[in-house]
Amino acid sequence: MSLDVPTALLEKAESGPVADAEFVDCVRQSLPYAWSVVSQVATDLRTSDGEFADHAVTPPSEAERGQLLRALASDAIRAGLERHFGVKLAFQNCHRVAAFRLAAVGGDRYQAFTSPRGQLLNQSPTLRNC
Repeated sequence: MSLDVPTALLEKAESGPVADAEFVDCVRQSLPYAWSVVSQVATDLRTSDGEFADHAVTPPSEAERGQLLRALASDAIRAGLERHFGVKLAFQNCHRVAAFRLAAVGGDRYQAFTSPRGQLLNQSPTLRNC
């Protein structure tokens, strides 16, 4: 299961739309490691002059790696995080997370990071089963 959804939030979703803030809070509480990584790259981006910031530290366990996979593989979760932090997220190797400024999407750095070449250049034998 991707998220631990409180009963009250599930009941609200069953009867209609849910506010983004409530959804994002559910993500924050359910996937704390993924939240901390995305929050950190968003903060790093805000405090820099660069087009992007990234986090390339291997998660401490498979549980944390799973959180990143669930957060970034779900269109709804990923989009909610992007809206909340005001960034475009990119993901490689089951643990490398980058936050790009929205104005940088489509630019050279973004294209390089999200390209097949970028993915291939970020491979190593230690990442094969991540």
